[in-house]
Amino acid sequence: MNRRFTDLYEWGRCTTRLSLAAEIQHRLLPDSFTCNAGRFTVAGALEPAADIGGDTFDYTLDRRSLHLSLTDAMGHDVQAALLATMVVGALRNARRAGAGLASQAKDAHRAVARYANQAHLVDSDRSDQVHEAIAEYGGQAMVTGQLLRVALDTGHTAVVNAGHIWPLRLRDGKVEEIALFVDLPFGVTPNPGYRVQSLDLRPGDRLVLLTDGMLEPHGTDCGLRSLIEQTGDWHPRDAVRVFTDAVLQATNHDPRDDATVLCLDWPGP
Repeated sequence: MNRRFTDLYEWGRCTTRLSLAAEIQHRLLPDSFTCNAGRFTVAGALEPAADIGGDTFDYTLDRRSLHLSLTDAMGHDVQAALLATMVVGALRNARRAGAGLASQAKDAHRAVARYANQAHLVDSDRSDQVHEAIAEYGGQAMVTGQLLRVALDTGHTAVVNAGHIWPLRLRDGKVEEIALFVDLPFGVTPNPGYRVQSLDLRPGDRLVLLTDGMLEPHGTDCGLRSLIEQTGDWHPRDAVRVFTDAVLQATNHDPRDDATVLCLDWPGP
């Protein structure tokens, strides 16, 4: 509670001064990176690149649902941080007004398309699923992302995939990729809209959402899949730490892009 009224906590956490981009990015993240709520546990981690890559994650609860989002803005440094700010702000604003996932995604798209600088934002380090969009709409500001809503009573999960890499699911000790339909990233115009899909989530599952910075050190998700399987019985808070530490080791503590992961354990009611 006292954190709201003083900078002392931030001084204690930071060993070096944050860049402006990092300051903006950190203000977008949840106050707590872990939530234990009986019916589920969720934990996130973000390992920033030296020139911030625009990653964010978010979660919130209402009476019936858990809401999750993971986004990755194009570009680096303050430019990417400002793009991320628009998207997170638009998503929160729409969600707090009671909008569904498709409407939240539409508002995020409009924010990027309307207000973002449309020049000099092409980033070659994108996932394969959006290379075609970048080639066709090069120069447009864009943000990839996934939005999820999990019903607390049934575990039914709705998801919107805006040009983002597919999530991974650990079930019965084995990791598999969840092949979602891929809609265009936020900001790419013209945009036909966003499809709300269903994601199969069963008691005992672990769901891992990630950005491409988690994969780029190895160029594949195979190493990450092995880590997910090895840490399957770990608390999500500890597991995500292992995942981001692996990226640091693979990049000699100098990642080219933000590495972000959000881990949801669903033990069921």
